[in-house]
Amino acid sequence: MAKQVYVAMCADLIHPGHLNILKHARELGEVTIGLLSDKAIASFHRLPFLNFEQRKIVVENLVGVAHVVEQETLDYTANLVALKPDFVVHGDDWLEGPQKEIRLRVIELLKQWQGQLVEIPYTRGISSTTINEQLRTIGTTPDIRMRRFRRLLDAKPMVRLSEAHNGLTAQLVENCALETDSGLLEFDGMWLSSLTDSTAKGKPDIEYVDKTSRLATINDMLEITTKPLIFDGDSGGLAEHFVFTVRSLERLGVSAVIIEDKVGLKRNSLLGTHTGDVAQDEVDHFAYKISQGKKAQVTEDFMIIARIESLILNKGMKDALYRADRYLEAGADGILIHSRNKDGGEIIEFCQKFRASFGVPLFVVPSSYPQVHEDELAVAGANVIIYANHLLRSAYPAMVRTLESILKNKRSLECEDQLMSIKDLLHLIPGGT
Repeated sequence: MAKQVYVAMCADLIHPGHLNILKHARELGEVTIGLLSDKAIASFHRLPFLNFEQRKIVVENLVGVAHVVEQETLDYTANLVALKPDFVVHGDDWLEGPQKEIRLRVIELLKQWQGQLVEIPYTRGISSTTINEQLRTIGTTPDIRMRRFRRLLDAKPMVRLSEAHNGLTAQLVENCALETDSGLLEFDGMWLSSLTDSTAKGKPDIEYVDKTSRLATINDMLEITTKPLIFDGDSGGLAEHFVFTVRSLERLGVSAVIIEDKVGLKRNSLLGTHTGDVAQDEVDHFAYKISQGKKAQVTEDFMIIARIESLILNKGMKDALYRADRYLEAGADGILIHSRNKDGGEIIEFCQKFRASFGVPLFVVPSSYPQVHEDELAVAGANVIIYANHLLRSAYPAMVRTLESILKNKRSLECEDQLMSIKDLLHLIPGGT
């Protein structure tokens, strides 16, 4: 009977390094591939370009692969205990980094049945990360980008979005990442906020900026990025107009639109209830708008998220949960709950009560309660967090300081150490030099 060999793979982008490992594995015996699930990969790295089923088809057709099983976590334990392979084959690139502890567990497990870990020297000059970066420079298509947000929701316990309001800030969100001991940390997508989009154009946040202008901003952002974009649709306008908004966004590849159940002259929710003639929409009317939007969309991937203003307008928890139920019944794909409560307790309570009854995506915007950690929100039941205005809020003070320094000193020398170099600026946008 042939020796049994286990090889865990992401297999998103097959390159010579993978084939080299498989060649050595075949020489040892019958090869079983433990194909990591989307969720397992997303726990330490970027969501793969190909989904699990697509990757499985590729791996099943590689020479020498006898079996393919799903590895649902980054940890090997469940599959190794079930299969008890004679050998586990892996590249030697996991001696350090987020998989170091997993390697040690594999070694201890193999001892239980006299199995052996075989490590193949890392193939120099090629890596999946490098190839991924090169693919991102090529871009993506509207349908792939749109679908990616739903895949993220399935794969990650918390999807993290950052506000962006033009092409430059969108590129920052696209590229900002931190390598940590537990894996890669990054923003999963962009939030085109009505507040920051309006402010960046020098306009008040009262739904004054027309859809044509806002769609132009979307185009600027999508042109140089690949990550999902979520659009702040304010109230959505008339139901008859909202259907056209849905079609326009879907055609561009926007993943979701979020609309709020307020009527009257739009005022930002964080201003409070004393400004303007702000009122909450009738439940039936807003539910109808959602249903019409859902009927208008062409794909199954586009999402309509209902933002509930009950807590903002002091209508209470019961009203918020009732509206969530009605909006989901009308076809909403998820709920965003907003609050001005500064200790975060109100949001945590809603999340817990909502999650006890509903399994759909729940969005939160911690602008008023920045001290609440992502992990606390995730435990309570939220699974999408939007940092809704932080790039613009950080940029404006920095620009004011620069202008004041120039005025004060009548030259720019004193602020030079706070500035990006001209060389870096010229190289910031691909193709600029």
